[in-house]
Formats: sequence, structure tokens, C-alpha cells
Amino acid sequence: MKWVIGCLALYGLLFQSAYATEHQQVKTVEGDQFDVVAISDFKGLRLFLNNPHNQQYYKSFNNIQQQLKQCEQLSFAMNAGMFHPGFSPVGLYVEQAKVIQPLNENKEGGNFFLQPNGILAWSKKQAFVLTTQQYSRKNLKVDYATQSGPMLVIDGKINSIFIPDSQSKKIRNGVGIRNNRLYFVISKNRVNFYNFAQFFQRNLKVEQALYLDGSISSLYMQNNNRNDQQFQMGPMVGWIDQSGCVN
Repeated sequence: MKWVIGCLALYGLLFQSAYATEHQQVKTVEGDQFDVVAISDFKGLRLFLNNPHNQQYYKSFNNIQQQLKQCEQLSFAMNAGMFHPGFSPVGLYVEQAKVIQPLNENKEGGNFFLQPNGILAWSKKQAFVLTTQQYSRKNLKVDYATQSGPMLVIDGKINSIFIPDSQSKKIRNGVGIRNNRLYFVISKNRVNFYNFAQFFQRNLKVEQALYLDGSISSLYMQNNNRNDQQFQMGPMVGWIDQSGCVN
């Protein structure tokens, strides 16, 4: 797939798509490169943590695919929130409308606790990327939710704690939202927080964006045979193609 250069080209391509998921590879004018997966159909979007058959953490994209129904196919997946050494989520984790891990409102620690941190959540028809404070006020009923931090973009503005010329650069991934459409992004080269947030704000025009993680950032894309297997992961998000299943 060819690289798309510039924010206007990306904007047009993503918003013209009629598919439930759309993958684009993007190179900005500064030379940073990103994979962007846009999702507008949340019925196939799920979070994965424990295999229900053996109660073991999945840890990898391959283990997710192995437990799916024969008619189901993992189309897209990405690590989806920070976790403890034992793979349990650091913050809120909701799966199939069940709260597995409660909201974490502490404000001291590593990247997760940089303020404001936030929540990615969705039901079958609507998705949310909110600060932790915004989420706690809304009393939403959602099917899935994962907490991470810090927020990258808040109400269209880059998080003010980021330093534009910071030399702290990592492979990073995150998620943004615009008009009830989610944009999952992973960088190909190392970027700092500010440049990563700037990509969401300037190139994707998102309303809100949340940092998911760095260093262990991983992507699975069935269509182009990408399956990052370098790191073990806690929470993961994935979109399941059920077109082969009989209703």
C-alpha cells in the first residue's frame, strides 16, 4: 500500500470509505510515518484480556484468533491500555458490559497517571474517548472500556503538558474520535508525545485522543499480513469479521 502524504489527502481517503474498517499508511510533511485504522462499526469491536476457556491472559494476537469461532476472523488488533507486570489492567477495564477492573483515579506514577488520563469506551452504536473525569461524571452504560493515559487531545487541543522539542521518542500508539468514528494509530518511527498528539489534531482533526502505550506498541492487520509478535500484552482491542458466520 502506498504512503499518503499530507493531512488533506488522508482526510479525504478516510472519510470517503464505506467500509467498517479502513487502513491507511501515512507519511507527514515532517517525515513521521503512521498506520491509521478507522472504525465506524462497533458491533465487531471487542476488548480481549482473559481466555474464557482457561482463564489465562491472551498476551498475543495469535492467542485471540485461536479462541474465536471457526467462522470468525481477527481483522485488526492493537494493544489497548497499560497493564501491571502480571498483565492485569492498571485502570478501568470493562468487557461485555462487566466491570473487570474499576476506574483508577489516582494521580501519581508513570505515563498512565499523567493528567488528564482517559477512557476509550463503546457500545454497539456509539464510541467515546473521554478524560477520566468526564467519564466518571457521565454514568455511561457501555459494552467495553479501557483506561490509559495521558490524553493526547482534549476538545480539539493538544495536551498542554507536552513539550514540542522533547527528545523522549518511542514507537507509540493511541486512539482518537471524530463524529463517532474511532481512529487507531501506531507510529512507524519513534516520536515524542507532542508530535504524536499533533498528528491526531492536525491530520485526523479529532475531537479527543488518548495515548494507549509506547515501546510495546503492536499492530495486527490481516489484510497486509502484519502481526507484531515482539511483546506480550495485557488488554488488546480487536475487530472481528463475522461475515462467514450464519445468522
